[in-house]
Amino acid sequence: MQLGEFFSSDRKGLSFELFPPKTDEQVETLMATVAELNEFEPDFYTCTYGAGGSTRDRTLQILQTVKERFGHRIATHLTCVGSTVDQLRAYLKTARQIGTDYIVALRGDPPKGETEFQQVLGGFRYANELVSLIRNEFPEFGVAVAGYPEVHQEAPSAEIDLENLKRKVDCGADVVVTQLFYENDDYFRFVDRCRAAGIQIPIVPGILPVTNLAQIQRITSLCKAKLPKSFVERLGEQESHDWQFQVGVEFATAQVAELLAGGVPGVHFYVLNKSQATSEVLRSLRFVS
Repeated sequence: MQLGEFFSSDRKGLSFELFPPKTDEQVETLMATVAELNEFEPDFYTCTYGAGGSTRDRTLQILQTVKERFGHRIATHLTCVGSTVDQLRAYLKTARQIGTDYIVALRGDPPKGETEFQQVLGGFRYANELVSLIRNEFPEFGVAVAGYPEVHQEAPSAEIDLENLKRKVDCGADVVVTQLFYENDDYFRFVDRCRAAGIQIPIVPGILPVTNLAQIQRITSLCKAKLPKSFVERLGEQESHDWQFQVGVEFATAQVAELLAGGVPGVHFYVLNKSQATSEVLRSLRFVS
């Protein structure tokens, strides 16, 4: 299937995002997580790609294992950080060789210790350039790009952020997957603004169920996503893992239920290499693609 077809009017797409573990032992633990998530018959799995390609080999290893063991469609993230165009081409060729189906094309965040994106000599500065490369030279790949309901933290304004997204779409993206968010109104307003700007491809909400207050506060501080005050207060009523897990799953279940009722084309879960929280949300909703 073409990437956009998973998010058509007569079905709800479902995908899960993994990240590359550091050790072979952790890889096997992750495969057990994938096996558990397969209960929900996801359309594809994605795997992140470290700054500067620091997890390049591990990313492809994870995806190849998922495809060989479980037969799922796979998508690799790919960023412009620290890579020349020739290096990006080489990665795309290798990804094609292992049977990768889709690419999540990103500019990428600055490497650890740096505050600004630095274009390398012979590399790209913007994600739309990467989308164009894929579309022109590797047309067999479906392409997903990132969207930001609360505006990218580096964007000077919401208008400029939307212009950047429009360029990625115009260069050939098939699907927009959003950054995590916790106020559904932000997502619905974002979709309205995208449609008004002429962006008509599916806009898939990215969901990260909260299981730990301190962890999610760190994550949202990096991407500048807002946490509702009442949600934070509820999470903080008890410090126990079980309490925060329960509150987080209840919130995510209600959030996704409202999104589905509002007509979203599907859901992309940031699972953080664990299955329990996402599984409980999907079981509660009796989610069917």
